[in-house]
Amino acid sequence: MTKMTPKTLKNVRPMGAAATELHIVDGRFAASAGEGAEVIDCGGRILIPGLVEAHTHLDKSLLGLPWYRNEVGPRLIDKIDNEREVKVSLGLDPQVQSERHAILAMSHGCTHIRSHVDVDTHHGLAGIEGVMATREKLKGMIDIEIVAFPQSGMMTRPGTAELMDEALAMGAELVGGIDPCGMEKDPKGHLDTVFALAEKHGKPIDIHLHERDALGWFSMEEIIERTVAHGMQGKVAISHAFCLGAVDRAYVAGLQEKLAENRIHILTTAPAAAPVPAVKELSAFGILVGAGCDGIRDTWGPYGNSDMLEKAMAVGQRNGFRRDDELELALEICTYGGAAIIGDEGYGLEIGCRADCVLVEGETLAEAVVTRAPRKLVLKGGDVTARDGKCVVEAP
Repeated sequence: MTKMTPKTLKNVRPMGAAATELHIVDGRFAASAGEGAEVIDCGGRILIPGLVEAHTHLDKSLLGLPWYRNEVGPRLIDKIDNEREVKVSLGLDPQVQSERHAILAMSHGCTHIRSHVDVDTHHGLAGIEGVMATREKLKGMIDIEIVAFPQSGMMTRPGTAELMDEALAMGAELVGGIDPCGMEKDPKGHLDTVFALAEKHGKPIDIHLHERDALGWFSMEEIIERTVAHGMQGKVAISHAFCLGAVDRAYVAGLQEKLAENRIHILTTAPAAAPVPAVKELSAFGILVGAGCDGIRDTWGPYGNSDMLEKAMAVGQRNGFRRDDELELALEICTYGGAAIIGDEGYGLEIGCRADCVLVEGETLAEAVVTRAPRKLVLKGGDVTARDGKCVVEAP
């Protein structure tokens, strides 16, 4: 293995602080780099830790394919059923598409991805195999964590639970779930299966919960109860959690207390057309919050570019953030929050932390979020993965 040349980042402002020098030795921040280090003049730019994409779908993107004309119905099930069929008619290759998606994320400064990957009786484990191949191909350039995700349901599609079991045995890191009531119409059966798989494989859980208001509250309470019963505090995340954006804030506050008590994490995608969790409230309760771009440029919708600075701005907009400290919280959710949920030890800019970091433009962190200029430099373990908004490797 070739030994990495030490680096000194000169004239750099960590998290917007005064300009200083930071040193990288063997892929980690160090007190000094010694003689012969490569010196990189950062031009007074701000350095932040690598952006964390904590909720996306690498196997679904249509990047690089001809434009897809979307005329899908409005219901969740319409989108799910359509996507399952269109993957066949388009000949979608989950390895190629996930690689394209990951490289785009890298160009924007992403160093960590948690991807939900479909497991169903129609496509079997093709998505898992494809994303695993991409993960291996891009190893050392970006960390990819896979959630085995029963997008089409387990109770509604017999045989899916067995495929989920196989995906986890293959190396998927998390057990996924989806709307126990609205999608599965069997909350007990669905959640019993999700938690049983987690217990069998010793793996954490990340459940999609699109259900709103009282229906979502019921499902969330069931998730909390099982978290306690299985002793999985700190190992369960709920994605979307639209029900936490309900008007009845008193009821939501009670749920948030239970989430905090049992260390259940929340991952928001800050969508434009759905209620969203109030991330400032969640943070005040001590609940870990991360964020993600969800699906981008896929059969569900034409939007998204896998830029987590843009997602930080979306989190700010959907939460009514205007103050600089609020925008700093939005950025924290897209960096430290996601990293904590993923369980990335050694994340940050302190001495001893892995040198996963991004140079961003702006006088302050808030300006960096709202301007979202191309990233001047992205490092993963001290190695350059992107310059001037372009990844060092070409997409297929």
